Amino acid sequence: MSDDNTTITVELHGGPLDGQTVPVTLTDDDPWTAIPNDGCAHLGGSSLYAPDTTGRWVWQDDQPADAT
Repeated sequence: MSDDNTTITVELHGGPLDGQTVPVTLTDDDPWTAIPNDGCAHLGGSSLYAPDTTGRWVWQDDQPADAT
């Protein structure tokens, strides 16, 4: 990825946000996004999504609100 902070819209696959689309800003070579989500495994937490080798954005895990 380049340093131009390109924003794309991606469809999420798997996990609690399956089928939703979200904007993602590509800022580095290891892109991922943490989306605040009331339906995740942790109260007030976020669901983590990242692209797989085919470019599909797939659910990785849920993260507590206090995780960094």
